[in-house]
Amino acid sequence: MKLGAGAMATGFSATAAAAASPMASSATVEQWGVFEASAQGPSSGNPFVDVTFGARFALGHRIVEVAGFYDGNGVYKVRFSPDAPGSWSYETTSTVKELAGQSGTFECLPAHAANRGPVHTAHAFHFQHADGTPYFPFGTTCYSYGFIGEPYQRETLENLKKAGFNKVRMCLLPKSLGSIQPVAMPFEKSTAVTRPEDLSDGGKTGERFDLARLNPAYFQHFERCVQDLLAADIQADVILFHPYDAWGFKAMPPAADDRYLRYAIARLSAYRNVWWSVANEYDLVRTKTMKDWDRFFRIITECDPHSRLRSIHYSRVLYDYTRPWCTHASLQTYDFEKSAERLAAWNKPILYDEIQYEGNIARRWGNLSPEEMTYRFWRAVVNGVYATHGETYASTDGSPAWSDAGQLHGASPARITFLRRLLEKSGTTGLMASADPYYLNAGNPGQLYLWFFDYHCVGEYEFPLPPRVSFKATFIDPWAMTTEPVPGLFSGKSKLTLSGKPYRAVLFEKV
Repeated sequence: MKLGAGAMATGFSATAAAAASPMASSATVEQWGVFEASAQGPSSGNPFVDVTFGARFALGHRIVEVAGFYDGNGVYKVRFSPDAPGSWSYETTSTVKELAGQSGTFECLPAHAANRGPVHTAHAFHFQHADGTPYFPFGTTCYSYGFIGEPYQRETLENLKKAGFNKVRMCLLPKSLGSIQPVAMPFEKSTAVTRPEDLSDGGKTGERFDLARLNPAYFQHFERCVQDLLAADIQADVILFHPYDAWGFKAMPPAADDRYLRYAIARLSAYRNVWWSVANEYDLVRTKTMKDWDRFFRIITECDPHSRLRSIHYSRVLYDYTRPWCTHASLQTYDFEKSAERLAAWNKPILYDEIQYEGNIARRWGNLSPEEMTYRFWRAVVNGVYATHGETYASTDGSPAWSDAGQLHGASPARITFLRRLLEKSGTTGLMASADPYYLNAGNPGQLYLWFFDYHCVGEYEFPLPPRVSFKATFIDPWAMTTEPVPGLFSGKSKLTLSGKPYRAVLFEKV
C-alpha cells in the first residue's frame, strides 16, 4: 500500500487546513485547525540529527515557538494549530541558512459549528472542549490501529464510528501481532556492520534499526489514522511507550528515546484530537526508571506548544498523579469505590482506562460478560469518574482482537453509548458522587441526580431530594437501553415503587 511521501516543495510553501477537511487556501486556516509550512532543504548526512527546523508564530504581541520535523526526501515541515482568530504571521528558524528566515502570514477564521476545539480539563474533575462544550470520555482500546494496515485499519474506523466511542487508546510504537506485520517500522533498518545507535531485536528476526534515523513513512501512516479519527470526532489517546514490542524499542537509549519523543510531538501535537499517554503499563518497561518517565513528561510539557492532555498508565505500581505535568489520572483497576479518596488526593479527573475486557479468552482479565462491562461504566459514572472499554474475543481466522484493531463483536458498546447520550442530553458538565451514599448516586446539587442500584433488587425507595425544588423522574434500564418517564413531580423525600430488578437506574432532573 502507498504510505505517502509527504508534500514535496521547491523552496518554501505553506498550506492550511481544518485537519478533518480537505486542504484549504494557504491564506486561511480555521481556529484549532492545522497550519503547515514546508521547505526544501538538505537530505544528505542525517537530517534528523544535523538539522533543526521550526517557526515562530505571532498574533499581536503573542509569540509561539514551534518545533518542526524532517519528513523525508529533503522536505522539512512545521505544524501549528492557532487557538485564536486573527492575522497570524510566522518566520522559520533553522541551523541551516536556506531554511531560516522564511516568513509569511495567514488569517485564522472562527471555528465552524462542528469544530469545538481540543479537549481540556474543567470543573476540577471533568472535561470540556475549548468552546465550553462538555466532553464525557467514553472510549475504547485499539492498540494497533495506527500501524496495522488494511483491511483492519478500515474495519477499525468503521466500527468505531458505528459503536459511538469518542476516544481511542492507540500505540505509536508497533507491538507484536503474531503473523500480522506492521505497515512499516518507525526507524530505518541498519545495513552497516555496527553503529553507535543501532538496535538489534535480540535475534528474533535478525533485523537491526538505526535509531538516529526515523522513518517518515511510518509516521505519515499513523497521522493519517489520527486525521481519520478527527474527521469522526474521536479523540486519539496516543500511547508513546509500551512493553509489548518484539524489536527492542522499549530498550532504546535515552538519546534515541528523547529524539523519538520530540519528533512525535512535532508531527502530531497540532491535531486537536491528540492526547498524550506517556506509557501503557509503564512499570512493565524494565529498561526505564522513574527518572526516565519524569523526563519524558518534562519533554512533552516543554516541547508541546498546544499543551495537549497528558497522563501515564500502569500495571501494578501506581504513578504519582499529583505531579503537575499529569492533567488526569489513567488507571488500571475497577475499584471505583476508592474514587472519592483519589479525587480528593489528586484534584484532577480520573479515567479508569483499563477495567478488564469483554471477551472469552482464557486470561482472567479478558473474559468479562457484556453485562459486567456495561455495569462497570455505570459504577464509574455514579462515582464521579470515567471508564474505558476493551474487548478480547478470540478469533478463529487469525484476525486480531478488537483490543488491537479490526472487528468489534461485543454487546456492551451500544449500552455504553446509551449512557454517554444520557449524560450529554442531561445538560450536566459532569457528575459529582454523593458523599457516603446509601445507594450509589451522583449529580449536580439542586439540578440533577442519577441513582444506580447495581446488584440490589430494590422494590421501593424513598429518595432524599432537596426540598422546595421540583424534579421530574425517569426510570432507566441500562441493559435494555430504555427510559420511562415517571408521572408527576417530586420534591424532598420522595418514595417511588421500583422494578425490584437489579442494575436499574433512576434520573431526577430539575424542572
